[in-house]
Amino acid sequence: MTTHPDLPPLGELLTSLRVVSIPLRVPFRGITMREVGLVRGPVGWGEFGPFLEYQPAEASQWLASAIESAYAGWPTGVRDDVPVNATVPAVGADAVAGVVARFDGCTTAKVKVAERGQVLADDLDRVAAVRDVMGPSARIRIDANGGWSVDDALHAIGALAAYGLEYAEQPCATVEELRELRVGLARGGVDVPVAADESIRRASDPLEVARREAADLVVVKVAPLGGVRAALAVVEDCGLPAVVSSALDTSVGMAAGVALASALPALPFACGLGTVALLDGDVARQPLVPLGGVLHRVDADRLEVDEDALARFAAAPDRVVWWRNRLAAAHAELSGPGIR
Repeated sequence: MTTHPDLPPLGELLTSLRVVSIPLRVPFRGITMREVGLVRGPVGWGEFGPFLEYQPAEASQWLASAIESAYAGWPTGVRDDVPVNATVPAVGADAVAGVVARFDGCTTAKVKVAERGQVLADDLDRVAAVRDVMGPSARIRIDANGGWSVDDALHAIGALAAYGLEYAEQPCATVEELRELRVGLARGGVDVPVAADESIRRASDPLEVARREAADLVVVKVAPLGGVRAALAVVEDCGLPAVVSSALDTSVGMAAGVALASALPALPFACGLGTVALLDGDVARQPLVPLGGVLHRVDADRLEVDEDALARFAAAPDRVVWWRNRLAAAHAELSGPGIR
C-alpha cells in the first residue's frame, strides 16, 4: 500500500483538467504527437499521461502519480542536481548528431534499438554514430523495449558490445527471458549488464525481477508506479541499483522524475530525464531540459506552467472528451479499493 492523499472528487479533477498535444521533433517508437492531461491541485500541477493504448487499471497508476504531484508534493531530496543522458530514437545514423546536440553537456546516451521494421545493421550504424559523435569516453546504453528473443539478444548484444555498452535495457520481454539472457551473456563472456524497465513498470509484481536475479539494475518511472513515494518503495524493495527514466513527459511530469532521482539514497547512473528536448514545445515557462548534462530539482509548488502554452498546444475538443472519459475510468479504478 502506497501513501497518497485522499482521492480528490472526480468533478474537481475534471474541472482543472487541461489536455495538450505536443509534436515531437522526431518520431519516437511510432509516436509523432504526445498527448497528456494536466490537473491542478493545492500544491501545483500533476501530469496524467498514460500512453493511448493503456487500459484503466494501468492508467490509474498514472492518475495516482498526478494526484500526488498536485495535492501532496514530493519527499525531500538528498541532491539538487541530477545527471541525465541523451536519448537517441531509432533514427538513421545521419540524424544522430542533430539529436545529440539537443542534450547540452550530456556524456551518456541511451540508444533505441530493435525498432520494428529495422534490422541489426541499423542498430549497429546508429550506435556507431553515437560513439563517433560523443567520443570514446561517453557512456552508451541501449534500449530494446523487449523487442528481442533470447537468441536474438545474445547475438545483437554481442555485436553491439564492440562499442562499449554501459548496459542493455529490457532486451527481452519477460522476466524468464531476462534471466536466461543474463546466464547466456555470462557464459559467452559478454560483460554487458541487463536492466529491467517494462518488467518493473508494467508488471503486476515489480519485485519478481530481483527475486529471480533477472537483472543487474532496474529502470523506474514515476507515473507507471503510482508516484514518487511508490517508486522509492519499489527501488528499496528491489535492492538493485536504479536509473530513473521518463515516459515522454512534459516538464510537469519530468519534475516528478527529477524529484524521485533527487530522493534516491544512491544514484550511480545518469538518468533518462532529458526527453523534454525531444518535444517541439512544452508547457512550462522554463522547460526542464539539461544544461551541462544535469537537471535541477524543481518542487511541484515552484514549477510555473505557461497558460499561453496550454492554449497553444490545447488538444482538439473531441480529444479532450476522450481524456475526460479516460480520467473518469482511472478515477473509478482508484476509488474502489483506495489509491494503491
